[in-house]
Amino acid sequence: MADLLDEAIREKYRKYFSSDPLKFMKDAIDWSAFHPLIDDLYHNDTDRGGAPNIPVITMVKVLFLQSIYNLSDEQIEREIHDRISFMNFLDYPDRLPDSTTVWIFRERLSKTGRDRVIWNELQGQLDSKGIRIKRGTIQDATFITSDPGHEKHKETRELGKTRRSKDGTFTKKNNKTFFGYKGHILTDDNSVPFIKSYAVTTASVHDSKIDLSKKGIPVYRDKGYFGVKPKGYDATMTKALRGFKLSIWSVLRNRRISRKRALVEYPFAIMKRVFHFSHTLVTQSRRVRVKFMFSCFAYNLFALNIIKG
Repeated sequence: MADLLDEAIREKYRKYFSSDPLKFMKDAIDWSAFHPLIDDLYHNDTDRGGAPNIPVITMVKVLFLQSIYNLSDEQIEREIHDRISFMNFLDYPDRLPDSTTVWIFRERLSKTGRDRVIWNELQGQLDSKGIRIKRGTIQDATFITSDPGHEKHKETRELGKTRRSKDGTFTKKNNKTFFGYKGHILTDDNSVPFIKSYAVTTASVHDSKIDLSKKGIPVYRDKGYFGVKPKGYDATMTKALRGFKLSIWSVLRNRRISRKRALVEYPFAIMKRVFHFSHTLVTQSRRVRVKFMFSCFAYNLFALNIIKG
């Protein structure tokens, strides 16, 4: 009976989801390559009893789906049982994680830094498809807001009785106050840019403190980075000093750089307007880092779908 039901679901997917974008993303990369890199996140020996582990590839895919659709742990638990497209993306596994399992897996990634291992493998696979830095790079940052909450005293924060972000900080930009974090990215300068590197800091860290550039490759940056030399060739917009006007040459140079670096706004637009990743409820930088990595991961497959389409 179960086999008949599974086949009926698969047939319904084939009939009604012929243009499913998740189908492309499922086939675009070798998801199995992540298995040997992070399988040791599990420490228990299931031969001694207890429920077997959810395969790590299933867990990575679940976090990927969660990122694209901006779902909480409780929501993703429900949706992976309800949506046929999600079931197909996960290869119709016999067992699916609950919300607690999702949280624990993401927590292990953040504590061990294995999100970077996943990212490096993705970059290697994109390189093998010819998605490499060919001319130059662009660096920029965006705010990821968080809830400042109401912290009455230290004890309540340590007991976890507040939604206040433990690591988030305040900053101002254009007379507007922000609280939370910053997501920094480095993209190539292709017409559809791909994210090559990422970093997360608190909101008060100045953009120029983070250098994601590659040695020997031009990096296009806005005026906020002026005066700070990158590892790569410096293509930073010139900032006028007090009492001095920019020369015509500097104005024209800034215009050229501005046209180049405008491409970096596209990944941010997709992550914020399509994936809705502009606000986070997690309370520590390392946790935001993992969520931001999966948002960058999802964007790259989104971009791959565009250029292959």
